[in-house]
Amino acid sequence: MAILEAKGVTKRFGGLLAVDAVDFQIDERMIAGLIGPNGAGKTTFFNIVTGVHRPDSGSISFCDRTIKNLKPHRITELGIGRTFQNIRLFASMTALENVLVGQHCRLRSGVVGAIVRDMSTQNEERYAWRRAEELLEFVGLQEKQDFLAKNLPYGDQRRLEIARALATRPKLLLLDEPTAGMNPQETRELTEFIRRLKTELGLSILLIEHDMKLVMGVCDRVTVLDYGVKIAEGTPTEMQRNPRVIEAYLGRTASSQPGVGHGAS
Repeated sequence: MAILEAKGVTKRFGGLLAVDAVDFQIDERMIAGLIGPNGAGKTTFFNIVTGVHRPDSGSISFCDRTIKNLKPHRITELGIGRTFQNIRLFASMTALENVLVGQHCRLRSGVVGAIVRDMSTQNEERYAWRRAEELLEFVGLQEKQDFLAKNLPYGDQRRLEIARALATRPKLLLLDEPTAGMNPQETRELTEFIRRLKTELGLSILLIEHDMKLVMGVCDRVTVLDYGVKIAEGTPTEMQRNPRVIEAYLGRTASSQPGVGHGAS
């Protein structure tokens, strides 16, 4: 059953056609990969799904509800969480505080409750605190909850950003190049962690990633963009063997990409 469906989505920036009539679908409990060369329109598509950009044409539905013209915070409330290509944490806040911020869209007390400090508000705050600690434990940062985000190692910052996204209680999680800047050990650990997001939390996951070993190892389905156009879609094995994919993306870097051998080129 589809959790997200896009039909004919198009986005222009002046004379640049960034996304060109893209059809896309991701099912419940699926890990889908979105790949393609730099400038292919992958992050633009993410921004359209999350309400940062409005498409010029086409439709987008999430859980059978149209989200095309909704603002980002409303889309988050409906159940779409995301991380960013360039980590966007609150650098001078602690790890725990960053995750607490992620829960803001789920809190109901409001300004009056914060001033009056009634029992309902206090109970909600205690729950939010416990939930933040649980999420930090889930991502392996329970011992670093009082560290400032800017003082965490790069791999831990990536995990913290995912924990903050999980705090919004998403049904669909969008990960924009989650292993960018990671060393091989950190990449292996994050690959296994992404699998846990599906198996233990039941999430659907859409990820942009240039590490082909991760894509081929963890994704159920892969969609390939080139110059804003969807040129191919299928299983990781099918994409490895697809001539258009090899020409547009894999073939350009096949000699340096793990998991893409000469047999695929």
